[in-house]
Amino acid sequence: MTTRVELLWLEGQIERWIRFGRPVGERIIDRRNRVVEFAPGAIFALVRWRAGDYGTVESRIAILRAVRQGEAFTTHPFVAPGAEILLNLSGWARVQAVLGAIDVIEGMGLRPEDAAPDHWRHVGARIGVGLPARPYDRARHRAWLLRRRLAR
Repeated sequence: MTTRVELLWLEGQIERWIRFGRPVGERIIDRRNRVVEFAPGAIFALVRWRAGDYGTVESRIAILRAVRQGEAFTTHPFVAPGAEILLNLSGWARVQAVLGAIDVIEGMGLRPEDAAPDHWRHVGARIGVGLPARPYDRARHRAWLLRRRLAR
């Protein structure tokens, strides 16, 4: 079972794109619409932006984990059947803060989808209440990799 995400790009009007993640499949519907698929357990970021007559009316970012068969999930717009929500924030300032946290991880030479899921929960909780998130570092990443290896 894969998790499907509907993406759309109407320049200057509606934009839905994947900021990070490793899709295992893609279906192009037309030049503006496509559907990407993620394997169970994959972590990815979905960014949504929409403009109205007077500027931005919606900016959102969600970091999601594709679920395995039989796992509980939460429905999320444009994601089928749904996913585990690690982070879900709206408002341009919050979206920018999350994008900055993603950039820091990439600046360390790591892929954000490989970071500990708990880090994304932490980032969402802190930024959601207007506080800075603790930075992700190599020691925390190493601990996550060891913990994940033991859980298998």
